[in-house]
Amino acid sequence: MPEDTSLNAVELATEVTIAWLGNNNNRVSAEEVPAFLRLVHATVTELASGTDAASAPSEEAAPEEFTPAVTARKSLASKDHIISMIDGKPYRTLRRHLSTHGLTPEQYRERYNLKADYPMVAESYSEQRRAMAHKIGLGQRGRTARAEANEGGGEKAKRAPRAPKTA
Repeated sequence: MPEDTSLNAVELATEVTIAWLGNNNNRVSAEEVPAFLRLVHATVTELASGTDAASAPSEEAAPEEFTPAVTARKSLASKDHIISMIDGKPYRTLRRHLSTHGLTPEQYRERYNLKADYPMVAESYSEQRRAMAHKIGLGQRGRTARAEANEGGGEKAKRAPRAPKTA
């Protein structure tokens, strides 16, 4: 009977792996498939034999090593886009891409040992947004207040005294 269980475990692990590879959302290299198949087979075997998975040493306890897809220098080589260190693809802004991977910009910088000032937005995109903001007048309120203060001789504008309250 144990041979029948192992055969079923192999078939089940194979079916799960095939279904996982058939999903378009899973991008995986050919080198990762055997490891995934082994993991699924071990899990199915544990479940079939009734042993507790917590008693076995877990691989999740060890901190993961993340290897960047590109170097930090190459990721910032173009003014038009930033190349993600997760998948090596170019993006104008990394924030949405990072959120799809469950990361914040701070976690991303920590994961790949980047400086705190590592940009999350491409330089040209930032300039476009800045120009658009100036064109529609954002930030003008502070400039006009400073200009009025300078025209008045540097004195603060005095308010008219309030009328006394009547009871």
